[in-house]
Amino acid sequence: MTRILVVGDVVDDIVVRPLGSVNTASDTDAEIRRTAGGSAANVAAWLGHLGADARFVGRAGVEGAARHRAALSAYGVDARVTADPDTETATIVLNLDPAGERTMFVDRAANARLSPGDLPPSVLEGVGWLHLTGYSFFDDAVRPAVLDLQQRARGAGCGVSVDPSSAGFLARCGADTFLEWVGGADVLLPNLLEGRFLTGLSEPDDVAAALAERFPAVVLTLGAEGALLASAGSSTRVRAEPAVVVDTTGAGDAFAAGFLSVWTSEADPAAALAAGARASAQAISVLGARPGG
Repeated sequence: MTRILVVGDVVDDIVVRPLGSVNTASDTDAEIRRTAGGSAANVAAWLGHLGADARFVGRAGVEGAARHRAALSAYGVDARVTADPDTETATIVLNLDPAGERTMFVDRAANARLSPGDLPPSVLEGVGWLHLTGYSFFDDAVRPAVLDLQQRARGAGCGVSVDPSSAGFLARCGADTFLEWVGGADVLLPNLLEGRFLTGLSEPDDVAAALAERFPAVVLTLGAEGALLASAGSSTRVRAEPAVVVDTTGAGDAFAAGFLSVWTSEADPAAALAAGARASAQAISVLGARPGG
């Protein structure tokens, strides 16, 4: 079994789901939950839940580090969360609409202080694959550390995958700059919105094919339309698994974990895509971004 190292954000998610029409400037009944989140940490949690050998490295405030280590360890993850004495654990407020889609308000806090000291040579011991999310690249203070880790991982013979993570943050840095940062990745995992921004194209097949000219494999997630893998002039599609949508938070993270849990062992496009679709369907069926809600 390939050990997968996931590095990046760990977050306290505050999920707000209105239970009726929103009364602007007044009170609205709502379901509000504080759950563990963070794109990278979510991927690690889903990997552990799916039986993969997963290690996570990230940074949280003193008040949250032990709590997040325990939450990830409960899924079988080797969780290495540094306690930052000078800032708080990152927080995201997620406002859900009636369809389960979310608008996010982000305070990166300790995530923005991930440093080379959090990523010593020992984090790569026994690792065969490295997964990174775009949030670490978008942050000027964090990017040098993950670029160095990416280079070290490739030098050690590890595969590398990157999820661009945020169309909004991609727009800040620009497509060419981002593609340069992640040019050494073996697998790129954008959603359709991100893929359209990175290529300037619209149709999923065209987007995936254009990105596959840069990366050995491109996995384009298409929401309710499933997902598409393009590689070396070929493509494979999978349908989305049926599910009742409660909360779309973490759907892409769950898909990435399902996909990588298979791809890192057997590189079977159809099987890996199907595993991603199953995990994503589980994720959107519960409130929160982790297995079991």
